[in-house]
Amino acid sequence: MEPTPAEIQELRDQFQKKLDADGSTIPGGIHPADLARIQGGDDWLRRFLLHNDNDIKETLNMMWETVKWRKAFGTNDINEQNVKLEYLEDGSMFSHSRDIDGKSLFILKCKKHIKGQRDMDELKRCLVYWFERLERQDKGDMITLFFDMADTGLSNMDMDYTKYLISLFKLYYPFFLNYILIFEMPWILNAAFKVIKSWLPEKAVKKINFVSKSNLKNFVDPKNALSCWGGEDSYEFSFTPEDRSGKVERKVHFADSQGDSSPTAETAHAGQGLKVRISPTDHIVFDNCVDSEFRASLSLTNSDDKIISYKIKTTSPEKYRVRPCLGVLKPGASVSVLVAVHAGFQLSALSRDKFLIMGMAVDSAEMSNQELTDLWKQRGSSATEINRLRCSTGGSPAEVSSRNGSILGNASAPPEKLSLMCDNVNKLLKANALMETEIRQTRKYQQILTFSVCLCAIGISYLVWILRDYIAEEKSCPVSQLSDA
Repeated sequence: MEPTPAEIQELRDQFQKKLDADGSTIPGGIHPADLARIQGGDDWLRRFLLHNDNDIKETLNMMWETVKWRKAFGTNDINEQNVKLEYLEDGSMFSHSRDIDGKSLFILKCKKHIKGQRDMDELKRCLVYWFERLERQDKGDMITLFFDMADTGLSNMDMDYTKYLISLFKLYYPFFLNYILIFEMPWILNAAFKVIKSWLPEKAVKKINFVSKSNLKNFVDPKNALSCWGGEDSYEFSFTPEDRSGKVERKVHFADSQGDSSPTAETAHAGQGLKVRISPTDHIVFDNCVDSEFRASLSLTNSDDKIISYKIKTTSPEKYRVRPCLGVLKPGASVSVLVAVHAGFQLSALSRDKFLIMGMAVDSAEMSNQELTDLWKQRGSSATEINRLRCSTGGSPAEVSSRNGSILGNASAPPEKLSLMCDNVNKLLKANALMETEIRQTRKYQQILTFSVCLCAIGISYLVWILRDYIAEEKSCPVSQLSDA
């Protein structure tokens, strides 16, 4: 039932009384942004009341615990600069499209999450980042939680992670959950989801729906459903930072310039007189592998007498991690930029990708990341193109294949590594041969057992038939003796 204005005001008054009495127990006090939401508007209070069926006492307790948690967690201050950005960029969690009720979908690609491989505290911060971003984006409207469980197994089921996610809806984000859609859940995970259901309040359990390609249309319009779900949306994930000014930064596309886009010397002269020395000058070469991640590096040096801010863009942001992609260079200063290929992308397909280096003169070198981001949003359209670079694997197709995982193609591998690899392959082959032998023996035993059972059945049937005739004959003997007498 929708709360009345009187109930909302009563809740606000009760909260103010509690704040006056117990506010000193919160270190540093309630965050000003949360206090403004409570004192200056009704929407947040309304959501708390709806979440608790208009029970003022329960609602007040939840509000108090929520503002305490938000202050301790630093919720209002979370942004792309203070979370683990690679967790946001790997596609394991993101928001795209809407359900049939018009609510945003918060999608969890469960196959991309393996329990124990990532820092849980950082994952929690990323979840809260998305919750806060969606609250701002939709002005507190509900969201639908979409578990994409296609191709998942037991290693992808992280109960602690899931429990924390549910606790956010249950304890700190009131009236925020529209549906829980579980897409193509493997049968082996049924028991785990029975446990998860026990963590949810009864109202939330009713919102759980198990869906597949055949019935997803009941909850997500086919035009809004991803093609991997059987829908018509061909969207491919690419993380886009939140634009707090209301504009959205789009994926960059740029065509080749006429003629040779690469500078003929080490210094690239920009149209507005900016001079930045770039090395390499024409190709980014991915010839370094660190921890199974292929990397390349760029060097930018400010050869101008102006302070220059640079920004690096790519035609395929979903493939690459660039650090730093944005910065400031004083005259004569240099920066080394790391470009890494995300896991799952083949090096042989990188040759079509390009990087664009943009620059603009700025007044100060002492600018924060947020100030730089805001500056580029305001003045990015007038920035100068410094250089364009293509991607290269730095070798022949055979060498590229070896770097992409060929066991025998990497001639530069140390002998001890090749020897260890060969030993492991031999062990694997021996284990496989042993398993095949055991399977053949098992089949023979099964055949012998089947034959023996059949023989026993025939023998028992024969004995039963003989016994039946014998009993019949015994019964007929007294009658024959009486007739002879």
